[in-house]
Amino acid sequence: MIRLAIVDDDPLVRAGLRLLLAAAPDITIVAEAADGAEAALVVDTHSPDVVLMDIRMPNVDGLVATERLRLRTSRPHVIVLTTFSADDYVLRALRAGASGFLLKDTPPRELIQAVRTVVAGDAMLSPSVTRQLIEHLADTAPLRGHARVLLDRLTAREREVALAVGRGCSNAEVAAELRMSLPTVKAHVSRLLTKLDATNRVQIALIVHDALRS
Repeated sequence: MIRLAIVDDDPLVRAGLRLLLAAAPDITIVAEAADGAEAALVVDTHSPDVVLMDIRMPNVDGLVATERLRLRTSRPHVIVLTTFSADDYVLRALRAGASGFLLKDTPPRELIQAVRTVVAGDAMLSPSVTRQLIEHLADTAPLRGHARVLLDRLTAREREVALAVGRGCSNAEVAAELRMSLPTVKAHVSRLLTKLDATNRVQIALIVHDALRS
């Protein structure tokens, strides 16, 4: 059973999400919170596996809350909720360690699948969404330089896997493209997280994008 918490300042949004997620037999909502400050308390008290996190909230916003949750030893997966498909706050949240993002009008089936996907350790961003996000990243020299240093740490095979992850490929798609077994791909991704100092696959994709910017 996947334990989930909802963090949003709008009680109607929280109620709607609770209603939508009730259709999933393997997901249970253990807590709700109205802002980022309450999110930390919810995580400490209820230990959710996944937090659906709104970004724009009073007091402590979702970005700050996501950064704080990343510092915890036992941290939940964070899926950012937003009404904007290219919101700078969302991009910053992904860099802070969020597992991805969903628009608030995401169909129920996709919302449920996204929760399952991040718990399984895979990326919940589709290739099209990944491309849409990275096109709006700030093009700064420090980011490019640091990302290139990180990629230089990789072996040739690790770099191939990183590039595939950067295109939004799932583990199965990487395995098929590079003719590797699924366990081997998972092992490579685990090493990439360590070598690139990344929290999840989304951050790997962002590092790859930064490194390859011209």
